[in-house]
Amino acid sequence: MVDQTDLFAGSPTPDLSVVVPALDEADSLPELVARISEAVDGMGLTHEVWIVDDGSTDATQAVVDQLRVSHPEVHSIQFTRNYGKAAALSAGFAAARAPLIVTMDADLQDDPAEIPRLVAKLQEGWDLVSGWKQARKDSFVKNTTSKLYNGATSLATGIKLHDHNCGLKIYRREVCDAVRLYGEMHRYVPAQAHLQGFRVAELPVRHERRKHGVTKYGASRFLNGFLDLLTVVFLANRSSSPLHFFGRMGLGLFIVGGGILGWFLTTWLLGHGLRIRPLLLLGVTLVILAVQFVSLGLVAELVVAGHKPEAEYRVRRRI
Repeated sequence: MVDQTDLFAGSPTPDLSVVVPALDEADSLPELVARISEAVDGMGLTHEVWIVDDGSTDATQAVVDQLRVSHPEVHSIQFTRNYGKAAALSAGFAAARAPLIVTMDADLQDDPAEIPRLVAKLQEGWDLVSGWKQARKDSFVKNTTSKLYNGATSLATGIKLHDHNCGLKIYRREVCDAVRLYGEMHRYVPAQAHLQGFRVAELPVRHERRKHGVTKYGASRFLNGFLDLLTVVFLANRSSSPLHFFGRMGLGLFIVGGGILGWFLTTWLLGHGLRIRPLLLLGVTLVILAVQFVSLGLVAELVVAGHKPEAEYRVRRRI
């Protein structure tokens, strides 16, 4: 990977970085960049825009190259293929240089005019401000599944937000450095930040209808999102090691199973006949499961201890 210091040696650090994941959004980018510049320049802040081309098959990268002529604040990262929004955000966070970072979708459904309000809200003392699309301009199916997802996420993570997955957010640099982004984990950035002790707020924002292209939302992403929610909950409740999490479960199963087997052993020692009953089989099964959970925790400890983080994306070029 190219050294970020070499790329911008001697350049002043901007006040604000805007990270925009883009997948086949060639028609939307010119208007989006112009509206971002209008909103941020009106605040008197310097800014940069990182457009992360997540394996587009249209003219997205060609449009970005053209935009750089009239908008020198625009930079881009182009992936070799589609790696997903989490990888695109991770690459954008790594490239962004400003202490404040805004993320937004490239489809013009997020309004750049909301950026000043997000900055003002963050300056009240928050570490992350997440947008809330109160009046969503999406399909009935997408709105309904989104409500189910947001309710489940709030219940599981303990942070009450109406719209966990809104693309329009503003972060302090520390939050971007702390969160883990892979798979569908971009959906759980506010939850991860909250669970790590950062202060998270929500701000109602405007939501526009899509002007160009088609949505990239699908049923598989909804399922993957819920599976990743289990990962977030596990990581948040495993204390300092996986063994603590699996060990507690194993201990609970062993206590119940051992109690059942102990009762059968006591009755046998008192002279009563020992017959195979469903309760006896249950006790044996629980003890076996207890051993397996503890063993799984030990294996997980070995994996964590030997894990070396690797990039979840591969960059074709950096401009």
